[in-house]
Amino acid sequence: MFAIPEQFSNATKANFESQFAIFSSLTSKAFEGMEKLVELNLTAAKASLDESSAATRQLLSAKDPQEFFSLTAAQAQPTAEKALSYGRQVAAIAAGTQAEFTKAAEEQIAETNRKVISLVDEVTKNAPAGSENVVSVIKATLGNASAGYEQLSKTAKQAMEAVETNVNAAVSQFTQAAQTAAPKAGKK
Repeated sequence: MFAIPEQFSNATKANFESQFAIFSSLTSKAFEGMEKLVELNLTAAKASLDESSAATRQLLSAKDPQEFFSLTAAQAQPTAEKALSYGRQVAAIAAGTQAEFTKAAEEQIAETNRKVISLVDEVTKNAPAGSENVVSVIKATLGNASAGYEQLSKTAKQAMEAVETNVNAAVSQFTQAAQTAAPKAGKK
């Protein structure tokens, strides 16, 4: 008779431990993503400083305005390509971190769902006669919650894929525009 409160106590303890583990995992993934972004930004800043110095030296060595404008136009496309590359790298880091978060959350929810169903099955073994309807309602509620999460997860993944597709399309259009504009700027 006292087994049911003990089962709930053990389940609650296991749930807290599981939530702490997922929190630790997500925090670790967040720091890894931030570390990658910081590393990318430092690398980009160093490269930008070096390239800016070299470009300034080139522009200062120009002998006439025509050469100055020609050098300026020649530097426009590589700069645009580097900016696009940086944007793609940031997007890749963000997508990777998001994927890790989603994976960890899905694993946690599946494990919690499995434990709850196991607990409900164990508790219902000792349920009094006539409580079958309540047990079936509880199981149906758990099934509906699980199905709702799965639908939410699918929708979130589709949204992320749509955002990624739109970003890639925008990057492609920008690249084409930069490639078209660079030769025109060199002719002026």
